[in-house]
Amino acid sequence: MEVVRTERIAPSLVRVWIGGAGFGVFVPNAFTDAYVKLWFAKPELGLEPPYDVAALRESLAPGDLPVTRTYTVRHIAEDSFAIDVVVHGDEGIAGPWAARVEPGARVVLGGPGGAFAPDESAAWHLFLGDESALPAIARGIEALPPTARGLAVLETRDASEEIAIDAPSGVAVRWVHRGDPSAATIGLLADTVAALDLPAGRGQVFAHGERESMKALRDELFARRGLERSQVSISGYWALGRTEDRFQAEKREPIGQILPPEPAPAP
Repeated sequence: MEVVRTERIAPSLVRVWIGGAGFGVFVPNAFTDAYVKLWFAKPELGLEPPYDVAALRESLAPGDLPVTRTYTVRHIAEDSFAIDVVVHGDEGIAGPWAARVEPGARVVLGGPGGAFAPDESAAWHLFLGDESALPAIARGIEALPPTARGLAVLETRDASEEIAIDAPSGVAVRWVHRGDPSAATIGLLADTVAALDLPAGRGQVFAHGERESMKALRDELFARRGLERSQVSISGYWALGRTEDRFQAEKREPIGQILPPEPAPAP
């Protein structure tokens, strides 16, 4: 596909619209956390898509292989879809790309995948996350029926990073301002939730963001509140002090696991 246009929707958030001739094979799904994986190859290597990574491993050094970055599908239009990319100067791969990319630039991607959609039968909804989860949370909130009730607690650097979300009248959106992320701010979301009085009835929770912050929320939601795993979608989208590639590698290690694997069903 190719970049159609870009727009800066917050100081550290760039919206990239992707379409072009390849958009005809893009098949949306029903998940509000639907995501695509963008492939990035070093321009100086002159690699032509599609990338046969298995073959490239035979001829390229590991550091020269194309890499993927995962982004939520925020909007879908008739001829394009949008992803929102967090940009922090020249840090990372996708951020600098989104800040500088021009219309017409080619984009190589896979997907969409996804796993979550709001349960309309839930008595209440609770959305929790930081800037990395804003696209998925916003889509989830905007997909709720008009009669839905709930709360979103959204963590950003400051008020300038807040974005517009079209929430039902019964769903409140609360912004909490963290400043620069650090070890001292890890527990902000969990501490905010600890002070809440959750409504009666069976609710549904969507909690995604920085990995250690999600672990703190895990303890609050499961250990203290007693919610069932079937009520909660929770995962880490990034980890403080880790590169994206290291973060992805750690998903297979104990440090990277938010929840233990569910036991296999009895034979």
